[in-house]
Amino acid sequence: MFSSIISTSNLVRPDLDNFLNYSKQFYEAKQYTNNGPMVRLLEARLAEFHHAKHCISFANGFWAIVLTLKALALPGRTNVVMPSLTYRRLADIVAWLPLKPHFCEVDPQTLAVSAETVAACVNDQTAAILATHPIVNCCDVEGVEALGRRTGVPVIFDAVESVYESVAGGKIGSFGQAECFSLHASKLINGFEGGYVTTDDKDLARRLLFMRGFGFSGPDNVVEFGLNAKLCEPHACMALACLDDLENQVSRNRARYNRYREALRLAPGLRLLEFDERYRTSYKNIVVETTPDWPLSRARTLDILHAEGALARSYYSPPLHRKSMAYPHIPADLPITDRLAEKFMLLPCGHFVTEADIDALCAFFAFIDRNAAQISERLGS
Repeated sequence: MFSSIISTSNLVRPDLDNFLNYSKQFYEAKQYTNNGPMVRLLEARLAEFHHAKHCISFANGFWAIVLTLKALALPGRTNVVMPSLTYRRLADIVAWLPLKPHFCEVDPQTLAVSAETVAACVNDQTAAILATHPIVNCCDVEGVEALGRRTGVPVIFDAVESVYESVAGGKIGSFGQAECFSLHASKLINGFEGGYVTTDDKDLARRLLFMRGFGFSGPDNVVEFGLNAKLCEPHACMALACLDDLENQVSRNRARYNRYREALRLAPGLRLLEFDERYRTSYKNIVVETTPDWPLSRARTLDILHAEGALARSYYSPPLHRKSMAYPHIPADLPITDRLAEKFMLLPCGHFVTEADIDALCAFFAFIDRNAAQISERLGS
């Protein structure tokens, strides 16, 4: 169906001249890394954007989360409470510290952690809460934050898919002890690669600044645990150019989302996971549920889509607690997570997906729905 593959990655491309104009500034300053002028400008703009006092950039989102957990985890404790229905390598991040992932349930309506699901796992060995926002909408921000205050356990939000989002209490980026974001090409703000942390904690911001740069404070003066996790200038320039175009991107995302919402009516067995439009949202990701009325298994549906050049993906499946892990973790029985992990698909979206592509894909879903019996017979299942 698609001569050029369409995928679930954002891959947004900003104006090239704008990117080059930013790049000229670090080139003329002759500083390409080590907290250069474009990195400082990006951090200032992102702090303002998220209504946070501080922003610290990193080479990628992975080290942003690792070092934030390292800085905030309560000493003498071993566990980090986190969802199992999340990014397939998130538990590895916890293990790097080394701490133990303690998997919790999610709310079946939001697909995200809530104060209740997290509280069930908090105990005297809980070093931190790593609350992850889902791909569509946000987790129970205010509830989890209040739980952290009551228990004295630091709360870190994994907000890599929630850059633009808001909740009743305000803009994502201003909650918990810290919030962590990604600048990967698949995310809303494309820095080629990169990440950043927002926080209102001045001391934490200062520590993270040292930690991302080998722990140095001045030449050869080591004051903190550290490694090389600095963002370099070309990545900051790309992110700045994308930030300049962000409102236009969100408008394009909204148009794609609305086209999906209309066109998916052709396939009533697929339920669109709708954005909460009471608050600001990016409309970036398109997630559908395969309901009991959908005639094929999710796995078979994905196989067919991939054969046609539409690289849809299962939504966080298998969940992390079902995977084999080569490091200590807290085993969990999570029936809600198990059930949800079998039901959802992430559909093609982002910069290279057109509204015509969406119409063609949804018409194909309708074709599958009408001809499921013949398709299954043809494919031998």
